This record gives sequence, structure tokens and C-alpha cells, in this order.
Amino acid sequence: MMRTTTRLRELIARSGAVMAPGVADALNAKLVKRHGFEAIYMTGAGTTAVRLGMPDVGLLTMTEMIDNAARIADASGLPLIADADNGYGGVLNVRRTVQGYERAGAAAMHLEDQVIPKRCGHLAGKQLVPVEEMTAKLRAAADARSDADFVLIARTDAIAVEGFDAALERAGRYREAGADVLFVEAPNAEQLPKIASRLGGPLLYNMATSGKTPFLPKEEIERLGFKIIIYPNWVMLAAIRAASEVLATLKETGTIADIASEVPSFREFFDLLGMPEVQELEARYGVTENSRAKY
Repeated sequence: MMRTTTRLRELIARSGAVMAPGVADALNAKLVKRHGFEAIYMTGAGTTAVRLGMPDVGLLTMTEMIDNAARIADASGLPLIADADNGYGGVLNVRRTVQGYERAGAAAMHLEDQVIPKRCGHLAGKQLVPVEEMTAKLRAAADARSDADFVLIARTDAIAVEGFDAALERAGRYREAGADVLFVEAPNAEQLPKIASRLGGPLLYNMATSGKTPFLPKEEIERLGFKIIIYPNWVMLAAIRAASEVLATLKETGTIADIASEVPSFREFFDLLGMPEVQELEARYGVTENSRAKY
């Protein structure tokens, strides 16, 4: 089979943009695969929410993020674009981060230019490292790759801190340092059309839920010159709303019977998780009939 890194490179090279819905766990990774998407994104804010029940303010460690990336990559089988925050330290930490994400099966990671502790890219209170420090990290990241097709994405959060022109200047420096794709965080509607003409090359569009960047259709984003579109937490937010409605109904009525038909059935749930494959494997390897998993 083609490596997911090579597959992602091919997706970026073809016409149009790659859509990568964001997830924070293996279950939702299965759903993204089922719906026919060609790439998937691991959201850092979502991973923090799932693992800690906390906001994205730089609390997760490298090993926690890599562990989550491995689970999502394995469950989906899709090219995974993973949030790698600010690399979790200096240049040596960044090298280890790249190597860890590669071993986890990620096809790409994005590295940002915030200090430690970082902030979600759509929160205020961000601070940046000097350009020279970030370019050194990117050179270290590029050198650390064992797979030349592993995609290195450089993110700058400079719009909110230093302004739009400074953000584009930083992004240009990051490409020179070895970034394959540039990620200018949180541009507004007026700034968006200026990015591709100034930077060229593959660009990432972050369809974050804050609304700071417009909720544009795929065709418009392509026209603006972007090659990858990530949708970080939309699946998670939909799940929160649905789960809240179930809990409210249970609390108010004391029964789940009235909504049982509105959620996936027991069999649909287990089939999504791979029950048919489990049954086929047990039959292949001679598990006795009375011991096989079945409905």
C-alpha cells in the first residue's frame, strides 16, 4: 500500500483543495473514513478537551499528543495532519516530536511560532518566539524526517500579535527554512485574498469555529489559493449538542425510550467499530462457534 505521507503529497499536488475534518479520538476517525474523506486532522484543542476536559492553553505533552495521533491514524487509515503545537521545547525537542509523529503514522504535522505555554490560535493572549528561533525549529524538523514525504506545515500566529504584514513576512521566512505548507492563522475576510498572491505555494485554511476566519465553501477557498482545509472541532461540537439533548431528555423524563429510535442502534454502533472484521477474523483463525463475537 502507498504510504499515507506519499498519498497526502499527491492530494496536495492535484487540482483543488483537500478537506480534512478534525477529530480527537478513534471513534470519530472511523466516521470520517466512512463518509469518504481522503484526509483527516487531529485537533489539538479537541484532544485537550477529550483528554483533560480543559481549554487549549498548552497543557498537553508531546507524548500525549503523539499517542492520540497514533490512535486516530490507525483507526482511520487516512493521511493524518496532526497538530504539534510549538514542538514542545527547543530544536532538539522538535526533532524528537517529528520522529514521534512519524512513528505514530501521521502524514503531516503543523508547528507554530508561539512561546510555551501556547494558546489556541483563536484566543487572545498569544506571544511569539523570535523569527530566528522558529526558523531554527523548522530546519531541525526538516532534518529530523526519516520519510522525505512527511509534510511539514509551518503555522504563524502573528496576525493577532504583530499584524498581517508581519505574519506574511514570517510565513515567507518559514518556507525558506523548509516548510512544505504555510498556515497563516486567523485571517479575516479582507486579508484572505492577499495571502496566496504574497506567499504562493501550498497553503492551509483553518475553518475554526470561532468565526474569525469566514465559513467559506470549498470552491471559494480553492479560488483563494488554498490547498488544505481543516475543520478542527465541528464534529466534536455536533456531538456535544446531541449528547446534551439526550442527557436533558433523560433528566427531565427519567426514560430513554422516547429517543432510542433517534440514535444509532446497538448493531450500527458495533458495525462502525469493525464488528464484521472481528467476526471474519475469528472465523478465519478457528475460534469455536460458541466463543465467537456475534449479535
